[in-house]
Amino acid sequence: MSTSTTAGPVTIREATRGDLAAIERLLADAELPIAGVAEILTTRPEDFFVAEVGGDEPRIVGAGGVEVCCDNAVLRSVVVRPEWRSHGVGRDLVRRLVCHAESRGIHALYLLTMTAEHYFPRFGFERIERSAVPTEIAETVEFKSACPESATAMVKALA
Repeated sequence: MSTSTTAGPVTIREATRGDLAAIERLLADAELPIAGVAEILTTRPEDFFVAEVGGDEPRIVGAGGVEVCCDNAVLRSVVVRPEWRSHGVGRDLVRRLVCHAESRGIHALYLLTMTAEHYFPRFGFERIERSAVPTEIAETVEFKSACPESATAMVKALA
């Protein structure tokens, strides 16, 4: 999947283990949780995607992943470098992650956010009480310790 902006083409691709440092740097710069990202990239790198620009020396400008838990998953670590926001990079990443989860037979995607509760409804996510989250989701690092109790919980049912 490619997105073209006035700043150049952006390609969304599956992440590799070699992308870990760049993804963690993006997350740290955006003050988002890093906990659990290395484990996902080590065990199931195909569950993470990156957005990159540049030809000969590509640079990662966005990332996102899903953490699968039984029949559900957590949408996590969606991040875009500030200068690449409002260019459709985040939108393309979220759409790709939703399609990926659907293709894997995931029933629902859950997420926690401190700052983007107004962004995710455009993709069909709805705000829910944290207590309504299934046990296997509530036991993930994201829900147990990486995000504060004040984070907004959201869900999107998948076909």
